[in-house]
Amino acid sequence: MTRLWQRIFVDHPQSVDESYFEHLRFAGWFASRLFLAGGAALIHALIPCLFEKTASRMIIEMHARIAGRG
Repeated sequence: MTRLWQRIFVDHPQSVDESYFEHLRFAGWFASRLFLAGGAALIHALIPCLFEKTASRMIIEMHARIAGRG
């Protein structure tokens, strides 16, 4: 059971030099940004003059932030 616990909660966060809670915080932030970017893209699809560059700008910012991780 300990190895399973390690694999589920510890191995991946350690691979990016984070604790479980650091990883939880980052992944939660990332998920919320993806959700917002998706909403902006959906609104843009319906009304093209709104949020013209919002989703792409958010994705570029997220990529820059994730590219610098372990």
